[in-house]
Amino acid sequence: MDYKNNYRQWLSNPHLNEEGRVELTAIEGNEKDIEYRFGGELEFGTAGMRGVIGYGMNMMNVYTVRRATQGLAEWVKSLGAAAMQRGVVISFDTRRKSEEFAKATAAVLAKNGIKAYLFDDVHPVPMLSYAVRYLKTIAGVMITASHNPKEYNGYKVYGEDGAQMSPEDTAIVVDYINKTDYLSVEDDENSSLIVPVPQKLDEDYIEELSKLTLSKAAVEKCGANLKLVYTPVHGSGYKPVTAILKKLGINTTVVEEQTTKDTEFSTVKVPNPEFKETLSMGIALANKINADVVFGTDPDSDRLGVALKNEQGDFVALSGNQVGILLLDYILTRLAEDNAMPKNAAVVKSFVTTGMAKALCDDYGVALYETPVGFKFIGEKIKQWECDNKHTYVFGFEESCGYLRGTHARDKDAVVASMLCAEMVCYYTYIGKTVFARLQEIYAKYGYVLDLNISVQYSGLNAMKEMNAVVDGLKTLKVDEIGGMAVDAVRDYSAAKRMAADGTVSEMDIPKCNCVYYELAGGSFICVRPSGTEPKLKIYYSIKAKGEQAAKAKLEELKVAVAALLEKAKQ
Repeated sequence: MDYKNNYRQWLSNPHLNEEGRVELTAIEGNEKDIEYRFGGELEFGTAGMRGVIGYGMNMMNVYTVRRATQGLAEWVKSLGAAAMQRGVVISFDTRRKSEEFAKATAAVLAKNGIKAYLFDDVHPVPMLSYAVRYLKTIAGVMITASHNPKEYNGYKVYGEDGAQMSPEDTAIVVDYINKTDYLSVEDDENSSLIVPVPQKLDEDYIEELSKLTLSKAAVEKCGANLKLVYTPVHGSGYKPVTAILKKLGINTTVVEEQTTKDTEFSTVKVPNPEFKETLSMGIALANKINADVVFGTDPDSDRLGVALKNEQGDFVALSGNQVGILLLDYILTRLAEDNAMPKNAAVVKSFVTTGMAKALCDDYGVALYETPVGFKFIGEKIKQWECDNKHTYVFGFEESCGYLRGTHARDKDAVVASMLCAEMVCYYTYIGKTVFARLQEIYAKYGYVLDLNISVQYSGLNAMKEMNAVVDGLKTLKVDEIGGMAVDAVRDYSAAKRMAADGTVSEMDIPKCNCVYYELAGGSFICVRPSGTEPKLKIYYSIKAKGEQAAKAKLEELKVAVAALLEKAKQ
């Protein structure tokens, strides 16, 4: 791709706005920056597109947003007049240019004769997913880069079921996008086809969540006295999370400094509640008021971070796997206690999520299904079971702090997760126990499992290709042991095949993705995959051991062994 020519074409195009002209003029002579911006295109996949905000073909800007929307519009038009009338609903979070990109999306759709429902203020991912189903639109668009650093923004597309768009439909949209010029897409920001989302949707969403409570008596007894600290980390979760907790009567103290819609997320290093540092202001406030628990949500409020007091009274930030296991255990426990467990109950998790889920589900006689990484695959399972009635969905989760109970939405929902975690604290308080103590009981019963996700950062125009090449290299290596642990089987998810140590090869009934998964002796695993949304190679460790110290020691051995394995894969 001739990046120099692309740069000159953009800079000389009369449709380029003044902001873009100034920004691109300022980088003249900076070959590295020009090559990054114009040497490739921002990839549009099943998770939409995500990138650094700035002008250029490989950046998030109003022109890449309009181009993507024109592709989406062509797909909607191909479905006929009824689909165009059903329209597309659009939401956005608190990031830089999110509202501008949302309005541009609506304006392009309207220019194409497609109704565009536009939220008048920030709303989180789960409410966008809910809105698609509530308004019966043909699709939805969420402007967000989730938990990424402040320099990023993104564009996520949802299908009519409220889940992220299927790979099949995405491929059609991408084909239309590729036929569209960046700087010539027309829009109509004053069109009568741009209509506001009904305000009643907010109330109905909160009402829908309240139907999913599991411990009404415990909440009524303990909710008002619970000391819960919540931070939206400057994101879109503030109103819905505080609304559902208020409706249940759960006492909540918010971190006021982090309720502002700060596009710079100036009080945190990154707005990712997976990290304890992101919850630090909440933990400081919790220590000040002697609170029981701290919650934090990311900018689009699809991820929930949780910190609890340990036995020494110090706050410990739980991993996404630990919160998922606690919620899974709590949901199954309460359904069983109330004789409300569906006979065909099923749980869904991504295959990189803790192996401890299987022990819990087996104990309760509940089916467990694994999917590739991406909550859209969990959404697909919900849709499948609604059609064939094979199972009743009761819970789904991913290790990256994503959880969903209920089928009101088809993406991870930190609002319902906040509600469930809050009532879980009430429930254990009600029976004279702490949530942290319950976690230790789970380890004692099912065995200790240390789950850790490590990311290797890549950079540059070819970052995604380089990461995928490393994973492809792993597939060529014969690996019998890693860090002294025998490899029982290797799963190649790009081929959907499982190769056992004895040479047996079996097919896996799962969507394909570029990932290598090592099943280790004793129920542990290691998985390596490139991120689909950011330039990071992700390495997942799930280590089953006699206790925490033994697991940590084994982790250090495995990290050294995996580093050596990755070096071999690059050769």
